[in-house]
Parts: sequence; C-alpha cells; structure tokens
Amino acid sequence: MCARIFSTLVLCLLGCFAIGAMAQQKSDTTIIRALESKWIDAYKQRQIATLSALLAEDYVITIEDGSTYGKVGFVSYNAGPLRVEIAETSDINIRIHGNIAIVTGAYHERGESRGKRYDYHTTG
Repeated sequence: MCARIFSTLVLCLLGCFAIGAMAQQKSDTTIIRALESKWIDAYKQRQIATLSALLAEDYVITIEDGSTYGKVGFVSYNAGPLRVEIAETSDINIRIHGNIAIVTGAYHERGESRGKRYDYHTTG
C-alpha cells in the first residue's frame, strides 16, 4: 500500500514537472514568435539599429542569389540597395530542444534589389 502511494506521488510529481516544462516551452514559443515578427518588421522597414541588435555577432545568411553575408555585411546590404515591400511568414512551427529553438515555415518577400524587381517564396 505504501509503495502504491509512493508511486502515485512520484507520478504526480513528474506530471507537475512535465506541465511546468510545457508551460515554459509555450512561454518560450511566444517569445520566439514575437522576436521573429520584430525581426521581419525591422528588416522590412529598414530599422538598422533594431535589426543589428536582433542578430548575433556570428550571424550568417545566404540570400537568393547565392551571396553570403555576415552580420555587418547583411545590415549594410539592407541599408543600401535593398527595398522590401512585402516580408511575411506563414505556417510557422517552433520546436524547442533545451536552449535551442528551430523555427520553420513559409516565407514570402517582394521588393527591389539593385534596381531589379524580385518576388521570392520559400519554405523550410
């Protein structure tokens, strides 16, 4: 009888930890979704200081034409010849593993780069 009560208490305790972890993950997911939205807004509106603050120092991106930029190069490119009219995400899925978040979804961007119009769609 004592073992059954102990087992039940242990399962309840583990359940409480699982619920707490799920609540924390939901909170983290909300924060990550807000940061994604803030990044897209800063990118679209050419808010260079905000964009720079959101990107890690070791940030690297490969853009549609195959060019690769670090943080400084990407921020400079965004401040220069790039004009973004539409930047939007959809079907966003956020998976959290420890202190790492993986964000996937669809992305659509339209604008002008170096005098040429573009309309870019991707998923991933």
